[in-house]
Amino acid sequence: MRSTTRNRAVVGTLVGLGILGGATGLTVAQADPAQQQAPKPPAAVIQQPVLSIDAATKAAQAALDAAEAKGQRVTVSIVDRAGNERVRLTGDGAGPQSGESAKRKAFTAVAWGRATSELGKQAGGDGPSLRDIPGTLFLGGGVPVTAGSPIAGIGVAGAPSGDLDEEFARAGLNAIQAELR
Repeated sequence: MRSTTRNRAVVGTLVGLGILGGATGLTVAQADPAQQQAPKPPAAVIQQPVLSIDAATKAAQAALDAAEAKGQRVTVSIVDRAGNERVRLTGDGAGPQSGESAKRKAFTAVAWGRATSELGKQAGGDGPSLRDIPGTLFLGGGVPVTAGSPIAGIGVAGAPSGDLDEEFARAGLNAIQAELR
């Protein structure tokens, strides 16, 4: 007897929800696929591509693996277009300065859309230069991630030379390159 009362209550609730759904137009049968798409942003709003956290993590791990394969102790930083750090992996034994250096290399690469080794050659001279911009670092080891335009930066620091740091950063970029097309 108890089971019958419970069944009636459940059926009554479902019927009531069905009536409510039909009255409000919220039934599954009436769902319009066009309405399920994200609304178009207002004209004053722009949308920019962002490297997913999965891709950023994959790139960082590939860069760290490349460094460890050569016996180097480094830190890898992935930043977004605005310079916000998305992922940081610090290898065992990496120096304490490597974290900030990696982040600044990644930021520099994404800000100018070029490898930091290239930019460093142009940042010299007398008087004010690119080197004076806060948060930048023009040592080799930073590469941009592009998808039409720069969307992220990969920075590596801690190896004995910027050339090695850049090699490892490029290994990270190569790990996700196919996913950027």
